Amino acid sequence: MGAGHSHGPALSQSGHPGDFRRKLWIAFSMTATIVVAQAVGSVVTGSLALLTDTAHALADATGLLVALIAATLMLKPADSKRTWGFRRIEVIAALGQSTLLLVVGTYAVIEGIRRLFEPAEVPAGELLIFGLIGLMVNIIAIAVLASGRDSNFNMRAAFLEVLNDALGSLGVVIAAIVIATTGFMQADAIAGLLIAALIVPRAFKLMRETTRVLMEFTPKGLDLDEVRTHILELDHVKDVHDLHASTVATGLPILTAHVVVDDECFTDGHAAETLQKVKACVAEHFEVSIHHSTFQIETEHIAEHEPDGCQRLRFSP
Repeated sequence: MGAGHSHGPALSQSGHPGDFRRKLWIAFSMTATIVVAQAVGSVVTGSLALLTDTAHALADATGLLVALIAATLMLKPADSKRTWGFRRIEVIAALGQSTLLLVVGTYAVIEGIRRLFEPAEVPAGELLIFGLIGLMVNIIAIAVLASGRDSNFNMRAAFLEVLNDALGSLGVVIAAIVIATTGFMQADAIAGLLIAALIVPRAFKLMRETTRVLMEFTPKGLDLDEVRTHILELDHVKDVHDLHASTVATGLPILTAHVVVDDECFTDGHAAETLQKVKACVAEHFEVSIHHSTFQIETEHIAEHEPDGCQRLRFSP
């Protein structure tokens, strides 16, 4: 006997992916424009900060393109071969984007340290112009993506990339001003290192969170020991085993378990009643509400004759 599922009204909680393709297309077009402009600028000025920001913008543009493709695939309906559709593509896309950002950040650190000791001549005027172009376009892209940034991993990664790129452009502008007013050429390398410092921690955090989903770890904020304890407190429940919880995509946690009840529950009608109570328990009593849950209601005799692999997954009392 298994439980069905229902969805709450909030987008981030209901599991509905939402359609953000228009926002992503605008952000991608703007970021691609920045890549071209800053690539030209980095050649003209020889600036590490601008070169790093160009590489960063290129990673962002690639990531946004992947995000756009992912946003399109996420809307494809589920079928008998893909029971969750392409919902998890958002997680894979976000992981790829975070990997790109880590590569760019690592390069910026290595090259920035080298240029601290071997500063290059950088024309401040040209550097300032290209930096301002990048900053203004990124601010527009941030405004476009801001409303959807908390909707799913994919949109969050896209927003972080544009935000980080805007901060990188700001660093380029500041470096240009410092060079123009003081002649301190190392400001370019310092700006490059600061851009890397902005990229790496955020990329690492996003990589860690998406890896948790792909490894099917228990959703953050959900304590399975507490879940088991709550279910055991229900009338007629004698044991809970094979309790698993994972996340398919943003706002779509799932949970499965075998629930052992009294034998007479299957003759007096309490089995169906217990199933409804267990469903309500996991949907209402915890920080992470599970609206897609599947429970196998069984007797002790059935539980005792299950494969050894299943028995090993029991929780300790």
